[in-house]
Amino acid sequence: GKWDKALHVFSAMACRKVASNTITFNAAMSACEKAGEWEKALQLYGAMATREVEPNSITCNAAISACEKAGEWKNALQLIDMMARCKVEPNTITFNASISACEKGNELEKALELFAAMPLFEVKLDATTFNVAISACEKCNEWKKALQLFNGMSCSRIELDAITCGAAISACEKAK
Repeated sequence: GKWDKALHVFSAMACRKVASNTITFNAAMSACEKAGEWEKALQLYGAMATREVEPNSITCNAAISACEKAGEWKNALQLIDMMARCKVEPNTITFNASISACEKGNELEKALELFAAMPLFEVKLDATTFNVAISACEKCNEWKKALQLFNGMSCSRIELDAITCGAAISACEKAK
């Protein structure tokens, strides 16, 4: 994509006296997220407060997903904290991207804490949630935890898929 062109259009809005809003910020941040430009996404997130634009779950998820792609787990967790302060409800996408960021950063305990917190926030777990959590276990050579999650997925009545099975198999294969 042309994330740099998207930011150019976004910047041109101010020159043309067009007010930015949550939708335009979300679009610009989403372009940055898709391009792996996590720092730019966070700059845009910070600029929202300066311009008195309220973030929503889409805003936060775009910023968290940008951090996730770069393995910037600390920034992803900070964004979840900011969501609470801004009274923005986290959702499945929020947690999945944050768990994945922790997985990429080899932060298994943080990933599992997020996984465990989802029901407390009344956020629904899905196949992706289990997949990223099992992958985090696999990456950190925690095959027993991976199998616990794998078995828990069946108990949760969430359908297994090839990604889930592959991650669980890989976790066992890497076991020491």
